[in-house]
Amino acid sequence: MFLSCLLTALCVKSVLAAPAARNVSDPALSQFYDLLAEASSKQAALLASTNSSTCNSENIVVRKPWGSINEAERKAYTDAVLCLQSLPANTPSDLVPGAKTRYDDFVAVHLNKTLTIHWTGNFLSWHRWFIYTYEQALRNECGYKGSQPYWNWGLYANDPASSPIFDGGEYSMGGNGEYIAGRGDLVLNPDENTTVRIPAGTGGGCVKSGPFKDMVVNLGPVALPINNGSTIGAPNGGLDWNPRCLARDVTTEPNLRYANSTSIVHLLTTPKDIAGFQETMQGPIGSGDLGVHGGGHYTIGGNPADDVYISPGDPVFFLHHGMIDLTWWLWQSLDFKNRQYMISGTRTFMNSPATSNATLDDVVDLGYAGGYPITIRELTSTVGGPFCYRYEA
Repeated sequence: MFLSCLLTALCVKSVLAAPAARNVSDPALSQFYDLLAEASSKQAALLASTNSSTCNSENIVVRKPWGSINEAERKAYTDAVLCLQSLPANTPSDLVPGAKTRYDDFVAVHLNKTLTIHWTGNFLSWHRWFIYTYEQALRNECGYKGSQPYWNWGLYANDPASSPIFDGGEYSMGGNGEYIAGRGDLVLNPDENTTVRIPAGTGGGCVKSGPFKDMVVNLGPVALPINNGSTIGAPNGGLDWNPRCLARDVTTEPNLRYANSTSIVHLLTTPKDIAGFQETMQGPIGSGDLGVHGGGHYTIGGNPADDVYISPGDPVFFLHHGMIDLTWWLWQSLDFKNRQYMISGTRTFMNSPATSNATLDDVVDLGYAGGYPITIRELTSTVGGPFCYRYEA
C-alpha cells in the first residue's frame, strides 16, 4: 500500500556576464543566476586544471534555457524530436509491444526501470545518462546540431502556460491541452500518511497547438492520477500499445508552490550532503512537499506527464530533467572536490523491497534506448567520463 501510494505521486565569460545584464525583480531568481555564474567559474577552473584531451573550453557543449535559445534553434530541436518519433523502435516488440518509435525506446526503458531509478542512489546519475543519451540520439540520428535545452522553473512560475515553453506557438514545446471544465483536484498520496491536493489546471485535454499537436502517445498509463481522486492504468498493462493524444494540464500552483526560485535557491544552498540534496529535491517524506522534481512534473500535468512510469512520453520531460541535472551540476560545482563522488540511497524505490546501498561501481544501462553500460562513478562529472558540457543562463 505504501509503495503504491508513493508511485502515484511521483566560453565562460558570457556566463559570468549574464546575471549582471539582467533586470531581475525576483531576488531569489537573481541569486540563482549568481550561483550559476559562480558554478560556471569554478567549473572553468576545474576544466583548465585537468588538461583533458577530450574536453576543453573550445569544444565544451553549452546547454541553455529554452527562453534563451533563438527561434531557429527551438524549431531545430522540436524538428529533431519529431524525427525521433518517426523512426522505428529498437526495442523488440516481443519485449515491449507498445514501443513503435525510436522515441518510445526512451519511454519504455524509463517505464521498465522506474522502481530502481527513483528514490534510489542512482536517481541523479541514471537520469543524467538518460538525458545525455537522448541528446545524442537527436544529434546522431536526426541531424540536430544544438544541445539539450532546459526549463528554468523559477523564471515562469507565475504563469507557466504562457511561457515560451507552453504558449503553443511554432517555436514552443507545444501548447497546453484543451480546457476541460468541471474537474476536481488532482489528489496525490506521496506517502501513506500524506495527501497533497493540486487544483485542476487550465487544460486537461489533447494538445492542439504547436509542434506536438499531432503527437501520439503509445505506452501506458501505468499509475496515472486523475482529477477525480483515483488512479488509472492501461487495460492490458503499460507495455502494450495504447495510442492516444498527448494531453496536458499546465498548472501554476505546483510551479509556484514547489519549483519557484526560492525553492531552487534553497535546494542549492541548504543541503551539505547528497542525501539532503536528493531529499530536498524530491520532497521529504511525510512533509507534503513534492520538491522541485515533483513541482516540475505536476506543472506539466496530464497524460503521460503525471504518471511517474511514462512521464518521458511528454517531450517537456527532457527540458524538466535538464534543469534537474543543472541543479545537481551546480550544487556539485560549488564544492566539487567534496561533492563529486557523494552517493546515498539503496537500489530500490524507497528501499522497497530492501536492498543494499548503491555504490559508485554500480552500472547504469539504458538498454535499447542507447548508450552503453557505464558506472555511476563515470557519470559524476559533466567534464569527465563521456561528458563535455556545462550550463549557461
